[in-house]
Amino acid sequence: MLAGAAFALAGCATRPRLIAGETWPELEPLLAVSLERRAVTIRIESRGCADRANMVFRVDRKEGRAVVAFARRRLETCKGPRSWADITFSYEELGLKRGEQIVIANPIRSDR
Repeated sequence: MLAGAAFALAGCATRPRLIAGETWPELEPLLAVSLERRAVTIRIESRGCADRANMVFRVDRKEGRAVVAFARRRLETCKGPRSWADITFSYEELGLKRGEQIVIANPIRSDR
């Protein structure tokens, strides 16, 4: 929960707001989350073959907030050096509305 709180951002009228909330440790751990004007970018650990096509998401509405969870379709099997991949999802494709509060359900690792 503390890692999620570190990413709490104040929103404006043109983009959703990220708020601290509960996380589900069984979901894909994220290295970072970034809210842009029209998109959410997540950073995940990768050995070179993580890509957008392998990621899925789910959005649930709870207590006036959009709870967003990200997961991989399958485990990454590449043998490359440990690194990361940034993957971007537009607010439109996530079904998020302007000014809406967002909770990222994934744990956000602080060790990297």
